Amino acid sequence: MGRVSRRAFAAAAAAALSGLTMAGDAAAAPGVRGAPGPEPERAARELRGMWLATVSNRDWPSRPGLTAAQQRAELLAHLDTAVRRRLNAVILQVRPTADALWPSPFEPWSQYLTGVQGKAPGWDPLGTAVTEAHARGLELHAWFNPFRIANHTDPTRLVASHPARRHPDWVVAYGGKLYYNPGLPAVRAFVQDAMLDAVRRYRLDAVHWDDYFYPYPVAGQVFDDDATYAAHGAGFPDKAAWRRHNIDRLVLETAARIKQLRPTTRFGISPFGVWRNAATDARGSDTRAGVQTYDDLHADTRKWVREHWIDYICPQVYWNLGSAAADYAKLVPWWAKVAQGTGVRLYIGEALYKAGDPAQPAAWQDPAELSRHLTLAARYSQVRGHVFFSAKEVGADRIGAMARVVADHYRQPARPPR
Repeated sequence: MGRVSRRAFAAAAAAALSGLTMAGDAAAAPGVRGAPGPEPERAARELRGMWLATVSNRDWPSRPGLTAAQQRAELLAHLDTAVRRRLNAVILQVRPTADALWPSPFEPWSQYLTGVQGKAPGWDPLGTAVTEAHARGLELHAWFNPFRIANHTDPTRLVASHPARRHPDWVVAYGGKLYYNPGLPAVRAFVQDAMLDAVRRYRLDAVHWDDYFYPYPVAGQVFDDDATYAAHGAGFPDKAAWRRHNIDRLVLETAARIKQLRPTTRFGISPFGVWRNAATDARGSDTRAGVQTYDDLHADTRKWVREHWIDYICPQVYWNLGSAAADYAKLVPWWAKVAQGTGVRLYIGEALYKAGDPAQPAAWQDPAELSRHLTLAARYSQVRGHVFFSAKEVGADRIGAMARVVADHYRQPARPPR
């Protein structure tokens, strides 16, 4: 559907929840209107973001156990780097593993701060990030992972008060990790409450989810939700349809609750870049990816855009131009066509971390590869910005790929889209 007011959206979302269907929309989007380059107004209003990952101390803090002053100094340095690179948004991971980087009444303090899950760090990282980002003219998008509990399978390693220990029936071990079971209504309600506590407390510019819904497939292993399906799956043609319904409900319910709590806070999702291959579904992209979000993660990302359930989509188009599996030059126009006419902002997730990595294909050894991505994307009016993974590489810039993007495309500051 087209652009709607936030109040109307909340009402529409509530209505949709009462009659949520299992089938995606069948109509293909109309053609994409290409343009030779960004228009002046468009260039003045585009998202320029970076992800700031906290899981396993990927970007920040540099290691667990730093003092509060050291953690704060590192955080501010990342924000300053974003400003120096002429970015205007930081997507901070604040709930990496069913934990919190703010004083949450629902979940324990993250172990990535102090090294001990549940131990208070002596300051409020998310509150500080919001204040300091806004002081620098940056948007702060709070990045949550809905279902991941731990990157191991031992519940006894979780703090004794952890909800996963108090509700062991909510937990599924799979692929060497622990997850909340998305098929349980109590789980979906709890994870929403836990995430939305941050929306209630802070003036967030957006709630942001990444690509983890049902977990990525692991060869030889089964996500054991047979009993849950037997209890809750009546009326669905198969388990896959029921799983997609569960994720659809989570998206719709969260969207409606965000608008009720804080109407100015947007809701964005950054999925794996391939919805479905065209060989699987004629509406899919001309790709041959081994993972398809719709089929493997049970996330109908295309529908969320076409139905305007979310405010922005930021697909992780982490392939180079000319990639045989998934060509950047084919995926960007596919996503532009999906977004056209919906009112949903389209931003492209960029794999800065691959630039200069010797394990990556030759294209990623060229400092100009990412700049060429932005040049191509500028042909499509639906693309309203880019987000770079991730903060560590934005700062270190191994082969100068980020500096090339700034020199070619970010010579002047820009404000995020209205």
